[in-house]
Amino acid sequence: MSRIALALCVLTAAHLPAVARAETFRLVAPDGTIHFTNAPTDPRYQRMAPGSGTAAGWLRLPQGTTARYTEEIRAAASRYGVPEGLVVAVIRAESSFNPHAVSPKGARGLMQLMPETASMLGVSNSFDPGQNIDGGVRHLRGLIDRFGNNLPLALAAYNAGERAVTAYRGIPPFAETREYVERVLDFYAGSAGPARTVVYRRIEDDGTITYTNIPPRGRR
Repeated sequence: MSRIALALCVLTAAHLPAVARAETFRLVAPDGTIHFTNAPTDPRYQRMAPGSGTAAGWLRLPQGTTARYTEEIRAAASRYGVPEGLVVAVIRAESSFNPHAVSPKGARGLMQLMPETASMLGVSNSFDPGQNIDGGVRHLRGLIDRFGNNLPLALAAYNAGERAVTAYRGIPPFAETREYVERVLDFYAGSAGPARTVVYRRIEDDGTITYTNIPPRGRR
C-alpha cells in the first residue's frame, strides 16, 4: 500500500458511522508510515480494539476547548491552504490547547514553536495565540510542500526536524516521533467530516496518479 493510500484510508475510516460499528485495522510500514483502513488487503494489518477511536468518542474534543481559537485557526488554515482539522489535530497533540505551554526543550505556545523557528517565521511572541498559530501553520505548509504532500513525513519533520526526515529517508526511528505522527493522524481522522473533506487528484511526471486530502499550493 502506498503512502497516498494512507490518506484515503484515514478518510474512509473517519466517515464510517458509529452505529455500523465497522472494524478498523492498522498497519505500521517499515518506513514508519501508519496506515488505517476498514478493508485490509495485507495480512500485516492488525485489528484495532472494538470501540476505539472516533466511535468511542476519545477523539472528540470537549465542547469549547477549541472555540477560543476558532477564528485564528480558520484564518491561518485558509491563508496557507491547510485543512482546519489538521491544524486542530497538531495543536491538540502539541499543547492540548494550552497557549502557555513550554516543552522541556523550549518549544512554546499552542503549536510549540522552538525559539529559532519562531524567529525565522517572524513570530515575536510565541505565547500570542494568533502569532503562534499563524507561524505554526505557515511552517507546517512549508513542510507539506517540502515533502511532496506526504503528510506523515511532514508531521515527522514538524516534530523531529527536516534534517532527520531527510537523513533517514522517511520517518525517523524515534519512538517519540512515530507516536507523534500516529497521534496527530488519529486526531485528524477523528475531526474530519464528509462535508469538509476534499480529495485532490494529481498526475505526476512519471504518470503516477496521486490522491491526497492536502490541497496543492494556490488551491483553497
